[in-house]
Amino acid sequence: MVFFGETYRLHADTLLGMMRGQTEYGPTVRQMAHIGVASLPIAAITMLLSGAVLAYHGAIETAQFGVSQYAGWIVAETMCRELSPVLVAFVVAARAGSAMAAELGTMKVTEQIDALRSLATSPVDYLVIPRYIACVSMMPVLVFFGDVLGVLGGYAMAVLTPMLNAADYFAYIPMHLKVATVLGGLGKALVFGMIVAVVGCHQGLHCGMASEDVGRATTRAVVYCIILVYVADALLAPILFH
Repeated sequence: MVFFGETYRLHADTLLGMMRGQTEYGPTVRQMAHIGVASLPIAAITMLLSGAVLAYHGAIETAQFGVSQYAGWIVAETMCRELSPVLVAFVVAARAGSAMAAELGTMKVTEQIDALRSLATSPVDYLVIPRYIACVSMMPVLVFFGDVLGVLGGYAMAVLTPMLNAADYFAYIPMHLKVATVLGGLGKALVFGMIVAVVGCHQGLHCGMASEDVGRATTRAVVYCIILVYVADALLAPILFH
């Protein structure tokens, strides 16, 4: 319960700081590049191969019922609803969330955060808000690219396997994939971005003062992010896709 109370307070302080206009634009842009642009290659590889594997299994199952022409729509629907938001969140948590915890934890161990407070500078305003804005804004962008690349990965598999007709792969996607489905997945991405940013920063700011505590905080940040993303996904699915 202490963890949830501390993260709630950190999130509230972050939102209040943003409302007061306490945003460092230079660090925010740098964090957007670090979280978004630098995470794109690994997210792209993950989603491209996930779409290919999903299309392969979809081809096997749909061929048994004579509806293999729907395989492309199944891949697109699954990507937009679940796979892309969740897998991209895991990638960002593992890469950027851990980096947040390590960076802020190291700053705490070396007493740089105490130095900020002695200079009347809020660590939340200077350190947390740029990471929060960057993570929340870039996560939907990464998820959208993940949707596109996942579908393209499925198409690549459709070209390679005889069980799918590559010409029919895209035929049923425009007719059956709804805009609300895509927007629902992007809405999930916003929530997942909040989780990764708040948990990563919280673990760094509440890191112990020993050097080995930085590693423990980094590990906890990734584990907590994964668990909370799963919980949030289970809660959001019936709300966004009822």
